[in-house]
Amino acid sequence: MATVTLGDIRAARERIAGKIERTSIVLSASLSEGLGVPVQLKLEHRQTTGSFKLRGASNAVASLDAEEKARGIVAASTGNHGRALAHAAKLEGMRAVICMSRLVPKNKLDEIRRLGAEIRIVGNSQDDAQQEVERLVTEEGLVMLPPFDHPAIIAGQGTLGLEVMEQVPDAALVLVQLSGGGLASGVAAAVKGIRPGTRVVGVSMARGAAMKASLDAGRPVLVEELPTLADSLGGGIGLDNRLTFAMCRDLLDDVVLLSEDEIAAGIRHAYEQEREIVEGAGAVGIAALLAGKVKAEGPVVVLLSGRNIDMQLHKKIVCGEMPSISERAA
Repeated sequence: MATVTLGDIRAARERIAGKIERTSIVLSASLSEGLGVPVQLKLEHRQTTGSFKLRGASNAVASLDAEEKARGIVAASTGNHGRALAHAAKLEGMRAVICMSRLVPKNKLDEIRRLGAEIRIVGNSQDDAQQEVERLVTEEGLVMLPPFDHPAIIAGQGTLGLEVMEQVPDAALVLVQLSGGGLASGVAAAVKGIRPGTRVVGVSMARGAAMKASLDAGRPVLVEELPTLADSLGGGIGLDNRLTFAMCRDLLDDVVLLSEDEIAAGIRHAYEQEREIVEGAGAVGIAALLAGKVKAEGPVVVLLSGRNIDMQLHKKIVCGEMPSISERAA
């Protein structure tokens, strides 16, 4: 079965050197005190374009040959992958088309447009947007670079795991966002490849967690996509999933799910205690610790994966309001 190896991830790091930031890691005094072990925050939300997605996008674009670059690229996205691809394509002078559902927040659409990519809004789910991607591949010859189930994307995201293990070589637990599995599988492959005893736990929202439902079923399944504060974690994993389902099944030690209230608490904690602005998906690791859903006997690394939250929504959350369902996809 195809997979992405530690060697692939190390090659990706060489390929994207100079195109991404090596993000800092800092100790959280408040979380460390609460858990009784050191808790380190990997500040990936400070990455160029505001999320980890730039790693995979940069590696995938750099892996294309001249003919493929001339054709242009297309992808479905819940926002952050699209922004990262738009950025990487702009640097190469390439055409980029990003297909998204109506659930993608406006602030993410605006940033993708600002970077010069074309936007197609299709349907109410990532699966609907994917149908438009496939049409553009067939009819216009664009090259598809999917948000997670692609070896170059996974290897690029895995470079985050390399940095984590260099910065916290004795990490006992790494908490990683889990959606389609590109980040989780790449980080787990890197972490387990370097230190097999380190636990890697995927964290997602309870509303529409497609990978968790698929892992429970033993095969990829369809899950209704629902509005959530962790909008970046929405979308299915694809019934024809080739890589991330098997890698997450084989490499993740556990998966935990969070309520909307727990995700909101993570966003508030990041702002009030850590002085960091993160989106819902970026806050799920903190939220899992606050909710007591994970335990550790040694150093913990929490990935803060993205900051691309609508600031009016963020203001409401940190002021103690719980946004309505409609506001979560505004």
